[in-house]
Formats: sequence, structure tokens, C-alpha cells
Amino acid sequence: MKFKQEIEINKPREKVIAYFDNPENLKKWMKGLISIEPISGEPKQEGAKSLLKFKMGKREMNMTETILVHNLPDEYTLSYEAKGVHNIVKNRFVKLSDNKTKYIVENEFQFKGFMKIIGTFMPGSFKKQSLKYLQGFKNFAEKN
Repeated sequence: MKFKQEIEINKPREKVIAYFDNPENLKKWMKGLISIEPISGEPKQEGAKSLLKFKMGKREMNMTETILVHNLPDEYTLSYEAKGVHNIVKNRFVKLSDNKTKYIVENEFQFKGFMKIIGTFMPGSFKKQSLKYLQGFKNFAEKN
């Protein structure tokens, strides 16, 4: 399943990138994120892996994040692996004006096992969660 979402942020692109590229900010806008633990590689560099722990409702979920491309503002692509789900996320930031930035996210989900059923019958839930993160980042960036 592939989809693209975008949102406009009322901040200069340079500031948006600075907020986005700081891992310490993730908990401030990524609802449900409990912790980020480096696994291997140099943090913020291509090939670096981290373990992300989330609390979603009553359940906890772990996923491994791998940085595939770190070329901000043009592209920041990550791979996420969780039980039954593989997700590639491409982030881009486009300057619209001196004080406005378009944040574009392209998602590609691949499912295995039981998650194939969830992905087939509930694709909207993945789009909804991705949009929540976009809106969360926008709110964080505009308030800082």
C-alpha cells in the first residue's frame, strides 16, 4: 500500500528542518513514542539503526528504524520494521515562501501474516496515523 500526504507549516524551511532533524524533539510531536535507543551506526547518518518503543492505547509496540537517505531538506528516507509490517517513509520539505514550508511524506507499507488482513481491510487506519504525526509535527514546529 502506497500513499502520499502533505501539510503546510507556517515557519521558514530552515527552522522546520532544524526541528525535524533533532531526535530529542520526536517525543514532543510523535504521540505514543516512549523511547528511542540507538542500536548501531552513527546517529543521524545513513545506515544508523534505532529501536523505537511506542504505547498505542493499551499495547506497546517496538519497531526498528533505519536511516536510508539523509539529504535534508530534499529527502530523508527511513525504513521501519515491526511485527508483520515493513514501512518506507520518504520525507521532503519544500520552501513555499520565506515563512511557509510544505512537508511531504510518502509511505509504502508491506504486510506479512496477520497484518496482511489488517492492511487489506483497514488501510485508512495507517493513513490516519500518518496524518496524526504530520499534524503533530506541524503543531510543534509552529509553536516553537
